[in-house]
Amino acid sequence: MSLTSISKEAFLAHSQKASQKSFMQTAEMADLLSKRGFDTDYIALLEDDQIQVSALLFSTPMTGGRYLEINCGPVVTNPDYLAQFYSELKEYAQAKGALELVVKPYDTYQTFDSDGKAQDPKQDQLITMLTDLAYVHDGLQFGYPGGEPNWLYVKDLSSLSDQTLLKSFSKKGRPLVKKAKTFGTKIRRLNRDDLHLFKEITSATSNRRDYSDKSLDYYQDFYDAFGSQAEFMVASLNFQDYRNHLKKDQDKLATKIQKLQKDLEQNPSSDKKHNQLRELSSQFDTFSERLKEAKELIAKYGNDDIILAGSLFVYTPQEAVYLFSGSYPEFNKFYAPALLQEHVMLEAIKRGIPFYNLLGITGHFDGSDGVLRFKQNFNGYIVRKMGTFRYHPKPLKYKLIQALKKILRR
Repeated sequence: MSLTSISKEAFLAHSQKASQKSFMQTAEMADLLSKRGFDTDYIALLEDDQIQVSALLFSTPMTGGRYLEINCGPVVTNPDYLAQFYSELKEYAQAKGALELVVKPYDTYQTFDSDGKAQDPKQDQLITMLTDLAYVHDGLQFGYPGGEPNWLYVKDLSSLSDQTLLKSFSKKGRPLVKKAKTFGTKIRRLNRDDLHLFKEITSATSNRRDYSDKSLDYYQDFYDAFGSQAEFMVASLNFQDYRNHLKKDQDKLATKIQKLQKDLEQNPSSDKKHNQLRELSSQFDTFSERLKEAKELIAKYGNDDIILAGSLFVYTPQEAVYLFSGSYPEFNKFYAPALLQEHVMLEAIKRGIPFYNLLGITGHFDGSDGVLRFKQNFNGYIVRKMGTFRYHPKPLKYKLIQALKKILRR
């Protein structure tokens, strides 16, 4: 057995055989990393000239050596060879002059239902396999350590069709999507020249939520690298169209109210019809309020299509991924993000992709995670990944350099 560099073609051929693989372990990601200034390499462990484990590894210079990382990998078709892969990876890193090697495995440590209740035992042997090889574990963490989540919300699409998808959502999710469809919201994919619109959404969202946004040129590089395997999607609404939808629905309601009033003239003692009339009258008043709001929005935005929310989706044969997103709080009442979620799942089903990864949640199930509450509308489940492992071929040198950096920052 040996760990060696392989061609892009060999990596792709092996990746296609894997049942589980992240978009971080793709040729498109290698292209993106190269555009962003990283060196990339495809590596694999071979047995009798057959690839058992492979990975996209990227690296960059750091003080005292090189930084190497495998993110959301490796790609595994035979788990019996994993320990050997990680063992030989250390020697590979040393030969490349690494001062630090970081591995973020894509293996699932534990599975939970949508509410955070454990569904299977912890897979502690996955962690000890690495720590026994002198990798140092950052620990099982919550939140977004280093900006990346260890807790993911996911959904199995393998048994769903475009006709059954909506029914698979939660009791809150189904009416949310149905309501969002009544406003006349339109969804479209952005072209490269329109990516500044996506950047405007994510910038506004990152400023509001206090996290670092990607640059416009990053999104442009992502677009170029992933091509048709990525969609920068936006949901927009023309408020004149919105007003027309409201008026049409209110007119239908007025017809029902008139019919009920005539029925009550003939049978004034019907409690059931009185209750129906009160309910419909309440709905009519709600439409009147919405029409008033629509008039104000038309006065503010005119007859233009206004972007409400946007999301970046990535597609691989193994899974679709919900990567970046943003929205404007002023338009929360239109539930545009829910329509974008339905879109990506329908597109995944169309492409024959069996799994949807909605990415990060904090791992806290006490009601404090608003992102989790939103994702629960789509009735998936939760997986916890193993976190980050580090190996330092020259630990004393690494510690000395880190100590000097701290001193120099003072």
